Amino acid sequence: MGAPEVGQRAPEFTLPGIRMENGRFEHDQYSLGGERRNGPLVLAFYPLDQSKVCTEQMCSYQDDFAGFDGLGAEVWGISLQGVESHAEFAEKNGLTFPLLADHRDGAAKDYGVQLGPTVRRSVFIIDADGIIRWKHVALLGLSYRRSAEIKDQILRLFPAPTGNAFAFAPPV
Repeated sequence: MGAPEVGQRAPEFTLPGIRMENGRFEHDQYSLGGERRNGPLVLAFYPLDQSKVCTEQMCSYQDDFAGFDGLGAEVWGISLQGVESHAEFAEKNGLTFPLLADHRDGAAKDYGVQLGPTVRRSVFIIDADGIIRWKHVALLGLSYRRSAEIKDQILRLFPAPTGNAFAFAPPV
């Protein structure tokens, strides 16, 4: 299955995940479904907890997490490892955004980014209505989309929020 295209509805999923807050882990189910969100959601698929490049990628997103938060955007990291692996990864690196465990051939397969036992490094920006507005699906390799590029895309795609909602920018 190929990756869904920009302008299409994002595949729905519910995955277990963890989020570290105040040094403690909160376990929860994270769903992308029919409900409307308050702002953009950044799904960052990454191959492996604790690998050098994935650690650099997720730590760079963490370093700029306040910047994403300031844009009204959420970031969810997704890989095929379980929540125990994610908890160790988050604790070791101080990651406070949710890390979701897609260890049962779910979201990564539906987003067209699963490669056997791993995933392609990929980023999807999804609007409040669940529509994919931007994506980058990497070929094999070590590069990843930097947080500055993702934030630029959010600013390009969405006007400044009014109240608690983002609206999709009018066509150019």
